[in-house]
Amino acid sequence: MTYDLTLKGGHVIDPKNQIDGIMDVGIKDRKIRAVSPKIPSTESSKTISVTGYYVTPGLIDIHVHVYGGYDGWMFPDVHSFTNGVTTVVDTGGAGWKSFEEFKNTIITKSQTRVLAFLNIVGAGMLGAVEQNISEMDPIPCAETVQKYPAYIVGIKTAHFGGPGWEAVDGAIQAGELSNTPVMIDFWPRPTRSYPHLLLEHMRPDDIHTHVYAQHIPILDSNGNIADYMLEARDRGILFDLGHGAGSFWWRVAVPAIKQGFLPDTISTDLHKRSALLPNANMLTTMSKCLNMGMSLKDVLMRSTAKPAQAIHRPKLGHLDINAEADIAVLDLQKGNFGFVDSGHARLQGNQKLQCIMTIRNGQIVWDPNGLSWPNWETAGEYTTINQ
Repeated sequence: MTYDLTLKGGHVIDPKNQIDGIMDVGIKDRKIRAVSPKIPSTESSKTISVTGYYVTPGLIDIHVHVYGGYDGWMFPDVHSFTNGVTTVVDTGGAGWKSFEEFKNTIITKSQTRVLAFLNIVGAGMLGAVEQNISEMDPIPCAETVQKYPAYIVGIKTAHFGGPGWEAVDGAIQAGELSNTPVMIDFWPRPTRSYPHLLLEHMRPDDIHTHVYAQHIPILDSNGNIADYMLEARDRGILFDLGHGAGSFWWRVAVPAIKQGFLPDTISTDLHKRSALLPNANMLTTMSKCLNMGMSLKDVLMRSTAKPAQAIHRPKLGHLDINAEADIAVLDLQKGNFGFVDSGHARLQGNQKLQCIMTIRNGQIVWDPNGLSWPNWETAGEYTTINQ
């Protein structure tokens, strides 16, 4: 057979390749082999009808916590595949002292593709040690990035409460030494302001996460996008949504998006305390963006191609021919839905994304409606049916 698996009749949206229409997707040897208007069923060992659904590249969540150094961590597979996510990036759970344990216990044990921003703090995300400036050594941090380029995409700094710039500048130095971007979780202080972070410390392609948090002054006193936000974006600074338990607020996000200040990337900051309320999984976060006025194509672009660009992984986030077959099949439901922010305030919406199927590396890993399985009445005698 020409194909091992064909997804037939779905509405394919591949922002990177500007595909937006009814297409079939053919997979062979775990690679995308065709995206075309019609693939005959006779050419495929298995054909699955996905008519009425959207077919997209596997989603990329560039801000999660999946490493056990942080007590809020969650193993990735159980929450990634149910949301159409095929790639996650752990943000700072491990530092250079703990990265090998992370690799051996989580990265190589997961079906989800797990990448990492390495914490500038050598011990990683372990509470009090994150305030220890002596732990912020850019040289071994950068050396670890260079030792594991297949897994580490950049540097992370977060949670530093001191008056100075040691955490930010140490992370930037490590990023320069390793030629990688830095993701920054920042809380302004009288001695270090947010405009100074953006315009005097960050570099083009560095990422500020939690852009719609209540403590981030992206709006001026009149409720307009601050001029320095526009200047920073013009300079190439990237802004990540990074929902989390406390970092997404309607009163910041809604006016920003209405004024056209969209996030460059949509991510969840998913961990044990954000997974319940405010329900910071990927599809709910994307649905919140839809209900604030973003288009479906904009939302998918910022959940596939743009995060792949942000982490410098050009092989991800698209349905290129011969690309690894990471695919999400999504249903865009219409109805009455409510969504909450980090303060537990509600926004009424009329659309919501749900994952119908996830394919990771050519294999079906999530199929709650059984689209890929035979009906039990015609399956004959069976124990566990294999694909």
